[in-house]
Amino acid sequence: MQGFDAQGMVQVMLAAVLGGLIGWERERSGRDAGFRTNILIATGACLFTILSIRGFPLNGSASQDTARVAAQIVSGVGFLGAGVMFRTKHHTKGLTTAATIWMVAAIGMTVGVQAYSLAMFTAVFTFVILHFLRPVSKTITPNGRKKQPPPPN
Repeated sequence: MQGFDAQGMVQVMLAAVLGGLIGWERERSGRDAGFRTNILIATGACLFTILSIRGFPLNGSASQDTARVAAQIVSGVGFLGAGVMFRTKHHTKGLTTAATIWMVAAIGMTVGVQAYSLAMFTAVFTFVILHFLRPVSKTITPNGRKKQPPPPN
């Protein structure tokens, strides 16, 4: 993996665009982990995936285990997600942001393995879930009770 890598650059740019789409929605909604954060997560996951596939050449005694890098991406992203979640006695905050970080990393990894149509579909689908289902989720309550605002801290 030496020299000019146009394909890898296109992959990283596509991951940035897809992560940016989701990050734009989060930023516009005033949520944590916005535009730049989601771009960085998607491009980082994409780059790590590309490197795990192409960056470690095989030799006589070494085996290439790309699943290890993928597992470490998921682990690292879980750490980021845990950092944005907060729980009080009556309320959990940041769960959707944590799930978004997880999805954006998965989208970046999907671009990294060149499954472009799946990555684009998943990015648009995630955007739709975040943007258009927000009003629906605000009406859902356990046992059909009227939703109450969280108590002040």
